[in-house]
Amino acid sequence: MSSQEKPNYLWSLVTMKCPRCRRGPMFLQPNPWKLRQTLKMPQTCPECGQPFELEIGFWYGTGYVSYGLSLAFSVATFIAWWVLVGLSTQDYRFFYWMGVNAVFLVLLQPWIMRLSRVVYLYFFVPYDPNYKINKIKQFDYETGSYYRKPEDDPSKD
Repeated sequence: MSSQEKPNYLWSLVTMKCPRCRRGPMFLQPNPWKLRQTLKMPQTCPECGQPFELEIGFWYGTGYVSYGLSLAFSVATFIAWWVLVGLSTQDYRFFYWMGVNAVFLVLLQPWIMRLSRVVYLYFFVPYDPNYKINKIKQFDYETGSYYRKPEDDPSKD
Protein backbone atom coordinates (compact mmCIF):
# COMPACT_ATOMS: atom_id res chain seq x y z
CA MET A 1 0.00 0.00 0.00
CA SER A 2 1.44 3.36 -0.96
CA SER A 3 1.67 6.12 1.64
CA GLN A 4 -0.85 8.22 -0.34
CA GLU A 5 -3.53 5.50 -0.45
CA LYS A 6 -6.26 5.87 2.16
CA PRO A 7 -6.70 2.65 4.16
CA ASN A 8 -10.21 1.21 4.10
CA TYR A 9 -12.27 2.19 7.18
CA LEU A 10 -13.96 -1.17 7.73
CA TRP A 11 -10.81 -3.21 7.06
CA SER A 12 -8.81 -1.02 9.47
CA LEU A 13 -11.50 -1.44 12.11
CA VAL A 14 -11.72 -5.24 11.76
CA THR A 15 -7.93 -5.65 11.67
CA MET A 16 -7.76 -3.37 14.74
CA LYS A 17 -5.56 -0.59 13.43
CA CYS A 18 -5.15 2.90 14.90
CA PRO A 19 -8.08 5.18 13.93
CA ARG A 20 -5.84 8.19 13.22
CA CYS A 21 -3.43 6.61 10.72
CA ARG A 22 -5.22 3.26 10.11
CA ARG A 23 -1.81 1.61 9.90
CA GLY A 24 -0.42 1.02 13.40
CA PRO A 25 -1.61 -2.01 15.39
CA MET A 26 -3.65 -1.23 18.50
CA PHE A 27 -2.67 -4.37 20.42
CA LEU A 28 0.72 -5.79 21.34
CA GLN A 29 -0.33 -9.41 20.76
CA PRO A 30 -2.05 -10.08 17.40
CA ASN A 31 -3.76 -13.23 18.76
CA PRO A 32 -6.74 -12.27 20.99
CA TRP A 33 -7.00 -15.81 22.41
CA LYS A 34 -3.71 -15.47 24.31
CA LEU A 35 -5.83 -14.54 27.30
CA ARG A 36 -3.12 -13.03 29.52
CA GLN A 37 -2.34 -10.51 26.78
CA THR A 38 -5.77 -9.98 25.23
CA LEU A 39 -6.12 -6.30 26.17
CA LYS A 40 -2.45 -5.26 26.36
CA MET A 41 -1.94 -2.15 24.24
CA PRO A 42 0.96 0.19 23.66
CA GLN A 43 0.58 3.67 25.19
CA THR A 44 0.67 5.24 21.73
CA CYS A 45 0.37 4.10 18.14
CA PRO A 46 3.77 2.94 16.82
CA GLU A 47 3.02 4.58 13.46
CA CYS A 48 1.58 8.02 14.30
CA GLY A 49 2.01 8.44 18.06
CA GLN A 50 -1.73 8.74 18.82
CA PRO A 51 -2.35 7.99 22.52
CA PHE A 52 -4.87 5.17 22.86
CA GLU A 53 -6.15 5.93 26.36
CA LEU A 54 -7.49 9.45 25.93
CA GLU A 55 -8.26 10.00 29.61
CA ILE A 56 -8.28 8.09 32.88
CA GLY A 57 -11.08 5.53 32.83
CA PHE A 58 -11.58 5.97 29.09
CA TRP A 59 -12.16 2.27 28.44
CA TYR A 60 -15.16 1.98 30.80
CA GLY A 61 -17.40 3.01 27.90
CA THR A 62 -16.42 -0.08 25.95
CA GLY A 63 -18.80 -2.13 28.08
CA TYR A 64 -21.71 -0.56 26.21
CA VAL A 65 -20.09 -1.24 22.85
CA SER A 66 -19.33 -4.83 23.84
CA TYR A 67 -22.95 -5.30 24.90
CA GLY A 68 -24.15 -3.93 21.56
CA LEU A 69 -21.80 -6.17 19.58
CA SER A 70 -22.88 -9.23 21.59
CA LEU A 71 -26.54 -8.35 21.10
CA ALA A 72 -26.04 -7.88 17.34
CA PHE A 73 -24.23 -11.21 17.15
CA SER A 74 -27.04 -12.93 19.07
CA VAL A 75 -29.70 -11.45 16.77
CA ALA A 76 -27.70 -12.59 13.72
CA THR A 77 -27.33 -16.15 15.04
CA PHE A 78 -31.02 -16.21 15.98
CA ILE A 79 -32.05 -15.24 12.45
CA ALA A 80 -29.60 -17.76 10.95
CA TRP A 81 -30.93 -20.48 13.28
CA TRP A 82 -34.52 -19.59 12.41
CA VAL A 83 -33.83 -19.76 8.65
CA LEU A 84 -31.60 -22.85 8.70
CA VAL A 85 -33.09 -24.94 11.53
CA GLY A 86 -36.42 -23.33 12.26
CA LEU A 87 -38.24 -22.61 15.49
CA SER A 88 -41.13 -24.45 17.02
CA THR A 89 -43.11 -24.47 20.24
CA GLN A 90 -43.33 -28.27 19.98
CA ASP A 91 -39.65 -29.00 20.73
CA TYR A 92 -36.47 -27.55 22.25
CA ARG A 93 -34.93 -25.89 19.17
CA PHE A 94 -35.03 -22.44 20.77
CA PHE A 95 -33.10 -23.71 23.80
CA TYR A 96 -30.58 -25.42 21.52
CA TRP A 97 -30.04 -22.06 19.83
CA MET A 98 -29.53 -20.43 23.23
CA GLY A 99 -26.89 -23.03 24.11
CA VAL A 100 -25.08 -22.74 20.78
CA ASN A 101 -25.22 -18.94 20.95
CA ALA A 102 -23.84 -18.93 24.51
CA VAL A 103 -20.92 -21.16 23.47
CA PHE A 104 -20.14 -18.88 20.51
CA LEU A 105 -20.29 -15.78 22.72
CA VAL A 106 -17.90 -17.30 25.26
CA LEU A 107 -15.48 -18.40 22.54
CA LEU A 108 -15.61 -15.02 20.76
CA GLN A 109 -15.46 -12.90 23.93
CA PRO A 110 -11.72 -12.02 23.70
CA TRP A 111 -12.20 -10.84 20.11
CA ILE A 112 -15.41 -8.95 21.00
CA MET A 113 -13.64 -7.18 23.89
CA ARG A 114 -10.86 -6.05 21.56
CA LEU A 115 -13.26 -5.01 18.82
CA SER A 116 -15.29 -2.97 21.33
CA ARG A 117 -12.13 -1.03 22.27
CA VAL A 118 -11.39 -0.37 18.62
CA VAL A 119 -14.96 0.75 17.81
CA TYR A 120 -15.06 2.97 20.90
CA LEU A 121 -11.77 4.67 20.03
CA TYR A 122 -12.95 5.17 16.42
CA PHE A 123 -15.83 7.29 17.85
CA PHE A 124 -13.38 9.81 19.32
CA VAL A 125 -10.33 9.84 17.03
CA PRO A 126 -10.93 10.72 13.36
CA TYR A 127 -8.79 9.58 10.45
CA ASP A 128 -6.08 12.09 9.54
CA PRO A 129 -4.56 11.63 6.07
CA ASN A 130 -1.79 14.08 7.06
CA TYR A 131 -0.99 12.33 10.35
CA LYS A 132 2.75 12.69 9.75
CA ILE A 133 2.44 16.50 9.60
CA ASN A 134 -0.51 17.36 11.88
CA LYS A 135 -0.30 17.38 15.65
CA ILE A 136 -2.14 14.84 17.76
CA LYS A 137 -5.43 16.01 19.25
CA GLN A 138 -5.45 15.75 23.04
CA PHE A 139 -8.21 16.20 25.58
CA ASP A 140 -8.01 19.35 27.70
CA TYR A 141 -8.98 18.32 31.23
CA GLU A 142 -8.77 21.73 32.88
CA THR A 143 -11.34 23.63 30.83
CA GLY A 144 -13.73 20.83 29.99
CA SER A 145 -13.14 21.39 26.28
CA TYR A 146 -12.92 18.19 24.28
CA TYR A 147 -9.74 19.12 22.47
CA ARG A 148 -6.81 21.24 23.53
CA LYS A 149 -6.21 24.20 21.26
CA PRO A 150 -2.77 24.32 19.58
CA GLU A 151 -2.05 27.76 21.09
CA ASP A 152 -2.68 26.30 24.57
CA ASP A 153 0.06 23.67 24.16
CA PRO A 154 2.14 23.70 27.39
CA SER A 155 5.15 22.20 25.57
CA LYS A 156 5.69 25.56 23.83
CA ASP A 157 6.55 27.28 27.13
